[in-house]
Amino acid sequence: MSGSCAAAEEKAGSRQQLQVNEYKENQNISYVSLRPLQTTVLEKTVKVCLVPFSLSSYKSDQLKLPKSLLDKNFNNEVTCKKCKKTGINKTCRKILISKMEATTSPKAESTLQKSSLDVHTENNQRQHKSTSDTVILSVDMESSQDGNSAEDATSSLDDFSGLSPYERKRLKNISENANFFASLQLSESAARLREMIKKREPPESKRKKPKKRKNGTGCRRSMRLLNVDPSAVSLPAVPTQPTLVADENPLLPPGPLEMTPENRDDNSELFKGFLQTWAEVSKTSSKNIEKELPSIKSYKANLSGMVISEDTVCKVTKGSVFSMALHPSEIKTLVAAGAKSGQVGLWDLTHQPKEDGVYVFQPHSQPVSCLYFSPVNPAHILSLSYDGTLRCGDFSRAVFEEVYRSEGSSLSSFDFLAEDASTLIVGHWDGSMSLVDRRTPGTSYEKLINSSLRKIRTVHVHPVHRQYFITAGLRDIHIYDARRLNPRGSQPLISLPEHTKSIASAYFSPLTGNRVVTTCADCKLRIFDSSCISSQIPLLTTIRHNTITGRWLTRFRAVWDPKQEDCVIVGSMAHPRQVEIFHETGKRVHSFLGGECLVSVCSINAMHPTRYILAGGNSSGKIHVFMN
Repeated sequence: MSGSCAAAEEKAGSRQQLQVNEYKENQNISYVSLRPLQTTVLEKTVKVCLVPFSLSSYKSDQLKLPKSLLDKNFNNEVTCKKCKKTGINKTCRKILISKMEATTSPKAESTLQKSSLDVHTENNQRQHKSTSDTVILSVDMESSQDGNSAEDATSSLDDFSGLSPYERKRLKNISENANFFASLQLSESAARLREMIKKREPPESKRKKPKKRKNGTGCRRSMRLLNVDPSAVSLPAVPTQPTLVADENPLLPPGPLEMTPENRDDNSELFKGFLQTWAEVSKTSSKNIEKELPSIKSYKANLSGMVISEDTVCKVTKGSVFSMALHPSEIKTLVAAGAKSGQVGLWDLTHQPKEDGVYVFQPHSQPVSCLYFSPVNPAHILSLSYDGTLRCGDFSRAVFEEVYRSEGSSLSSFDFLAEDASTLIVGHWDGSMSLVDRRTPGTSYEKLINSSLRKIRTVHVHPVHRQYFITAGLRDIHIYDARRLNPRGSQPLISLPEHTKSIASAYFSPLTGNRVVTTCADCKLRIFDSSCISSQIPLLTTIRHNTITGRWLTRFRAVWDPKQEDCVIVGSMAHPRQVEIFHETGKRVHSFLGGECLVSVCSINAMHPTRYILAGGNSSGKIHVFMN
């Protein structure tokens, strides 16, 4: 009984704050007055009824209430059940309010018993004898929101008399929680909150454009923008027909061109002596004889003896150097350079001062991307340009003959298919290839082949098995057999798909062709084993090297040393500026440092076939020569 009374007190305390005043009228009767505070929680009110009862029949384990009070309570409970079954909650609530003013429910009586016991205990502690009658309290909590009272919930659970106490308690908790959440009125609060948010949203208002003043002074504007003539000055008449802008690099006329130096007088005795000297040197130059490769130790010692000076640095061409070649003569040193402007510059290092040995020619109108001295007659120098022409400069005749002309596409590279330099393989920027025979009259191709590449940057022929040649495309490298070329479309014998970015070049090793070196924009130099040309060519070495030259520098192209075919030469972006040589195993063999004489990047480099002479060209047309 004490537990139920305590629970009733806790529920009453959570909803109402009650103030209890205890006083005595006489020695026999004591009253308890519970006066509700004015504060109301969750819109519920408390109604209090004071009913006297006698404690004569009071025992420690139970309380006996008057019979009339029990009868009234029973009648009220029956009335509430009938009201719930019929669904008229409001009528039931009115009846309970009118009739419960002088009565109490069983639940309230249990609560009263607990409170009366507490009061009686306190009185016994204060006064040793207490035999007077007490007052019984009946509290009725009514909710204005759902209309269901605590007595209704208790009486509704009486219908489930067959359930266990746990199930009855569970159903009671469910009903109480439902009533509690209904009393919170969450849906109505959410609706009010939505209305408040809608009211707070500012209306979309477009910015009003200021009205133009018709008669007022506005912002000052230029008369040129208003297309109004200035005072006393008339505007020039607009041309009816657009003027044609001349091409910056017009194509040169077809046919042979005279070898006329742009930096000197063509009738000078110095230039005539230059042509005569190199024509005679070319006749006496002997054919290269194969020798055994020197050891790496002796090779390093020879490289260490190569130096650069102010006399071996000179500006030869206008614009960036795109290609270079060294004359194979062992008596004199002649360096040839192809420039972006279409010039071909020749520099004879034996002349002093050095400016007297420089001769610049204009055989092309666009960049010269490939330059070779003829392996049969070194007096001939062949140059290929983006303008679609391939010319041969003859020192003995002082003329640039036209070997091949392609009107439809631009040329990128070429090489000699035959040892006598009679047939050529030419690569186009659109991915096609041309077979050119110099022995037939005319300047057209013998066969035009469509390759599987979208672009071709370089073409190089195997030095021993000359039916094979290698092409470098955008991201693929293919090896073809010249005997199986089909004009409609040729498939490569071997593909090297290891590259992940744009490829700059691919070359066979100069003596045996057992190695292939490639230069890629992924900052790697790759060396492949091409000793056995089969379905696959294995990758031997990958060398980490910075190949990102940027927009204004010519791209690096790693080339083999003709004297030491297991070593490659390549430019460097490192500081101080230098030219590096790597072994096929990936080890750095030597770095050419020039100090104050080498302060720029040499992108294009070439090595003499028999002598220890290295020439490097930068992006301003200057050539740097390292020699013993």
